[in-house]
Amino acid sequence: MAGEGTIAVVIPTLNEAASIAGVIASVISELPCDGRIIVADGGSTDATVACAQAAGAEVIAAGRGYGRACLAGAAAATDADIIVFMDGDGADDPASFAALVAPIRAGACDFVLASRALGVREPGSIGWHQLAAGWLAGLGTAALYGVRYSDMCAFRAIRRDALFALGMREMTYGWNIEMQMRAARAGLRIREIPVAYRCRTGGESKVAGSVRGTLRAGWRIIATFFRVALSPLPEGERMASEASRVRGVQSFNSGTESPSPQPSPLRGEGAPAHAQVAGERER
Repeated sequence: MAGEGTIAVVIPTLNEAASIAGVIASVISELPCDGRIIVADGGSTDATVACAQAAGAEVIAAGRGYGRACLAGAAAATDADIIVFMDGDGADDPASFAALVAPIRAGACDFVLASRALGVREPGSIGWHQLAAGWLAGLGTAALYGVRYSDMCAFRAIRRDALFALGMREMTYGWNIEMQMRAARAGLRIREIPVAYRCRTGGESKVAGSVRGTLRAGWRIIATFFRVALSPLPEGERMASEASRVRGVQSFNSGTESPSPQPSPLRGEGAPAHAQVAGERER
């Protein structure tokens, strides 16, 4: 897939009228001309849909649930090779967009995640409990699959065919950890990159904005972690794993292996692709 990669940006929303137009404008400035922006709305009661349409995005009605919106947006992007997920609250910085998709377009990775923990965070942009949750989840995936993530940031890019081969089931806030676990278990070539993270530009967080939201999301993440950890490897993940291995062999044998990545705060970049993040912690 080196040199290829039509991109669709999927933005799940629920009452993001105060921020969504600015987010879309920022994404448009970074997106290739053949890219798509799909806002998957979860039933907003404010002007989110109208603002998104006026700003130039496609809008679909996805139904309630964070994961359901992400999946619906990816399903709608039938002509895309790469799906980028990001939130609609203005906290994710589209300036990191190129760094996220470049390893996939070069054929070096299948799944690239933004890490707020490794990047520069604006004061007040993220709570200590959110960082701690990402750290703990990383310990769990390291123990199970040898891949230690540093974050569960929503800002991420993945090959569309690899995403659908994972057999994603979580329709709520466990979507991000399920994707990370299934990708690691399937042996996808994974990389984390440090990104800047900002305070949201409008509205209230559905997770960190209230104790109830934090507890509800926390429960879903924990439940999803144990469900995936205890479930057998489905056929789709076996196929994704095999496809990833074959792709890497073909790239090596053809002499078209991608140039080494530029130095970054991540260590272990020279490790096997599916264990690159783990290498950061094992040293």
